[in-house]
Amino acid sequence: MPVFDFNEKPESAQVASTTYTAFNSNRKSADKDNPIIVLSNRAGKLAHHTNGLFSNPVKGSFFTIEGTNDSEDILRIDSRFVNLVKWLGENHIMVMLSGSVTDEGYAIYKIMEMGVSVRGTKLAGENGFLQFMMGRLFESESPTETDIDLDNLEDSDSMKMTSIQSITDFLTCAGNTLPDNIKLWAKRNLAIAKSSEVTPEERRHALRALSIMLSIYWKNDYFEAIDPVKARQILDEELYGMEKVKQRIIETIIQINRTHTLPSYGLLLIGPAGVGKSQIAYAVAKILKMSWTTLEMSSINDPEQLTGSSRIYSNAKPGIIMEAFEKAESSNLVFIINELDKASSGKGNGNPADVLLTLLDNLGFTDNYIECNIPTSGVYPIATANDKDAISAPLMSRFAVIELPDYTFEEKKAIFTGFTFPKVLKRIGMKESECIITDDGLDAIIKTFEGSSGIRDLEQAAEHIAANALYHIEANNASSVTYDANKIKELL
Repeated sequence: MPVFDFNEKPESAQVASTTYTAFNSNRKSADKDNPIIVLSNRAGKLAHHTNGLFSNPVKGSFFTIEGTNDSEDILRIDSRFVNLVKWLGENHIMVMLSGSVTDEGYAIYKIMEMGVSVRGTKLAGENGFLQFMMGRLFESESPTETDIDLDNLEDSDSMKMTSIQSITDFLTCAGNTLPDNIKLWAKRNLAIAKSSEVTPEERRHALRALSIMLSIYWKNDYFEAIDPVKARQILDEELYGMEKVKQRIIETIIQINRTHTLPSYGLLLIGPAGVGKSQIAYAVAKILKMSWTTLEMSSINDPEQLTGSSRIYSNAKPGIIMEAFEKAESSNLVFIINELDKASSGKGNGNPADVLLTLLDNLGFTDNYIECNIPTSGVYPIATANDKDAISAPLMSRFAVIELPDYTFEEKKAIFTGFTFPKVLKRIGMKESECIITDDGLDAIIKTFEGSSGIRDLEQAAEHIAANALYHIEANNASSVTYDANKIKELL
């Protein structure tokens, strides 16, 4: 473990300079048994909540308790937080520590900003910014010894960094959480944002691009094993029947358990409208414990919608793919590409479907506005389509193709009685005894829509029947309404 030796403390502290140990940890949170920092507790004044100041590390590695001359040495510190503590000390930021007294010393597991410093200034972005940085540090891997830059030295709040000061502070404290190419990109764009030699438009675009990129958690591509039993339960909740389809989906993604990386192929779900393709995609995202976003290919007719526009234009903006990363605040997410078969060349400026190839190849994606290669190894694509023949061969080759058949007559009956109709009744506050459908009435409902695929028409029928029953109950003071085959034919 690396060891850091800072210079002597100020005379008022009357404590010799100290050497502390930086330890490596990849834990996503801290507690008294797994702290961020351990302080000595010689004076015995460190309580559960303690206010004070970290030292400027150039003058010594210690913490001074508010309202006293008592200072406690830093004994151990999580290597990810070295730059953060250095920054707090250099800027004289008053903090409140949450910790516990242990046999080793005072174990700190939370640091909160108090909003006041010796210099009378506040922390950039106030307390939310400190929690934002700490959240990023907890999500990051332990740095190597050379990554710890001593010369430039509750859950996190969701926030955007929109000022040069907050971006500068973030790069100082948590810059090592970024991939190397993005770290270099950020330094270059920060220089542009600060420069007086470029146009105000260029500075504005650089600042906006930085705000977008630094709002994203750039995670590694290691994925935890999935529980096949739980995965099956999640699929069962979203999809009735289709046992072979669900088994095929689990077989495709369970390779994570051996490789701890995402499958090399995404999923392409092909089937008639209304059979549950989108629901399956959402279920897979839930199984993988990943954020998800959707791309509606039927509404995209220009590749620039996906790739963004160049900063040379005053109205330039990032593309839909980059905006999806920003909204998810994570580089690991499921891209649900709906209606892949409807991607077209649109206005003649290229084929939007071709843009997807760079996203699907896991070699990185470059947005014209951001101007930086975005790692895509944590992206898992799931596409849906109705017509397999309308999809190009290059796109098809990037997916494991799973075809979903339409539901049978009996399956539609089971879905309607077991899921669709009870859900509608619950939503509008009706009891099952207030709206009764006979067996021949149920058969009549299914036969009415036997020429249509999926269950969307059945969902609309359930809404219609329940609304009709509710009208009779409210307007005619009926206690219950029964629907047989004749009444269903008359209503639908």
